[in-house]
Amino acid sequence: MTCRLGVLALGDSITNGGGELQSGVALQSWALWTARGLALPYTGMAADGARAADVVARQLPAVPPDARYDLGCLYAGVNDVRAPDFDADAFARDHATALAFLAARCERVLTATLPLDLGRPRAAWTVEANAVVERTARTAGALLLDLRDFGARNLVMADHVHPTAFGQVAIAERALGVLAADGMPVRVRPSTLISPSDSTRAGRLRGNLTYAYRHAKVSARAAALIARSYAASGRGGAPS
Repeated sequence: MTCRLGVLALGDSITNGGGELQSGVALQSWALWTARGLALPYTGMAADGARAADVVARQLPAVPPDARYDLGCLYAGVNDVRAPDFDADAFARDHATALAFLAARCERVLTATLPLDLGRPRAAWTVEANAVVERTARTAGALLLDLRDFGARNLVMADHVHPTAFGQVAIAERALGVLAADGMPVRVRPSTLISPSDSTRAGRLRGNLTYAYRHAKVSARAAALIARSYAASGRGGAPS
């Protein structure tokens, strides 16, 4: 009888987790919340800044060759599509390699599409990357967590990239919904395990003001980058 080790998670900073509290709730990885919801052990191999090629080159070799898991999670591509040198073919190769690796070691595999409203300036290649993710998921027989519409002020930080503490919980809730539909027993919902500490009107106002300030800084920086890009290209003026 094979002894499975719970949940194995690969990816970048979103899956690695960590960051500031939100209303007293710790920012933990969505994959860790998913493992908690399934009442399974958790192994996280994700690393900040990782692209799909880094998952293949650094994270796969770190997994013990004889280890077997109940669930393998892969959320990769955010750093790929935000890079100016995005290569859809290379991304497809690496994403498929990672999914095949998980499929050989995990009873179930779960991967995720990317939010369409990603980054500031907005990432240019999310549609192409999501088409790759959908295709490689079908080939590997992986379950698909659709995050294309994911985003809200209290779920995503002002950079429009990283989930907040509540955002990580929300992704886990979606993941558990996909897994439950595939017959995996969910023991507890992560949303029932958190107790926000400043749910008062004053606390919400403070959070809104902080977000507005950070969002304005990110938007101003993005506008400056776009203006410099147009100036460097010799087109001049602001984009229409």
